[in-house]
Amino acid sequence: MNVSRRRLGRMLVTAAAMLATGAGIALPAAPANAAASRVLSYEFQWQQNGYYCGPAAVRIALTARGYYYSQSYLAGQLGTTTNGTNSALDTTRVLNSLGYTGFYETKWIPGNTATQAEINRLQWDVVFDIDRNYPLVVNVVGSAMDTDGDWHTYNGGHYMVITGYSNDGWTVKVADPADANGYGWYWMTTARMATWIALRGYSA
Repeated sequence: MNVSRRRLGRMLVTAAAMLATGAGIALPAAPANAAASRVLSYEFQWQQNGYYCGPAAVRIALTARGYYYSQSYLAGQLGTTTNGTNSALDTTRVLNSLGYTGFYETKWIPGNTATQAEINRLQWDVVFDIDRNYPLVVNVVGSAMDTDGDWHTYNGGHYMVITGYSNDGWTVKVADPADANGYGWYWMTTARMATWIALRGYSA
């Protein structure tokens, strides 16, 4: 059965709501052709100043789909100021407009931590999007530990990109344009990533 992305989104919202009220409904299964792991190719750039994480992240995501823009141009499109890029609504808008698509939607994790339903939704989004060559741009705040045991802290908020997954989507590869360890990428469990996104949102 072919199910549209928007209908699947409604199914996920319904599933999340029912889980929150105690009903035992599961999220839709991952696509039947989903791989256990997949990593996209992209062109990495460090963010060019302390407030260009949004433009840098959007640029990384767009290069995976063959579109190359300067960070300064993307900053203008995103409305980025010295205070940064306002929200995931902006990254979604620019990913769609400059990537010539309507694929991306904005997803929110509004609480102080991610619920299990929100973690499940992120895992599903990661597999669905990466399998279709669409990196996710996420907006995080606070601290989180990667799978190597290294901590990453962005108390003022930060944008980065999910560029791949392993473990059927329960571990994600991150392209981080301000990685203090100097690598620019690392792996993190999807549960920790979802909690890192809490109070913010992501484009998927």
